[in-house]
Amino acid sequence: MKRYINTALLYAVLAMAGGVFYREFSKFNDFTAKTALSVVHTHYFLLGMAFFLLLLLLEKNFSFTGEKTGRALVVYHVGLNLTAVMLVVRGVTQVTAPVISSGMNAAIFGIAGIGHILLGVGLVLLLLQVKHSVSTTRA
Repeated sequence: MKRYINTALLYAVLAMAGGVFYREFSKFNDFTAKTALSVVHTHYFLLGMAFFLLLLLLEKNFSFTGEKTGRALVVYHVGLNLTAVMLVVRGVTQVTAPVISSGMNAAIFGIAGIGHILLGVGLVLLLLQVKHSVSTTRA
């Protein structure tokens, strides 16, 4: 359970750093339009901090953590962080407006998509672990 609270704390700090970076980077560049940087903060707060606080409560009630949980968590972490990094990359390119090729543009979208897919797979795997634990607890 300590691992879940420490992870939630880490993602809370990353969320705050993402929010500060968005505000200050946009302000420094006199950029006022909508950018992908604005959602790094919420991705880390909800999919990072809030999700791991929820896992903490589920672990306390159902003790679902097992050997498969670690692999699912790795997939989830990689997916969340890959998604957040690509949101930052996309946001920085939106603010600074460099000339990038269509291939580079597609690569940014593609890698962000892979991050979202891994995030979804990790989420489903973790929910299956919880479901299995709940069904064996009630039986």
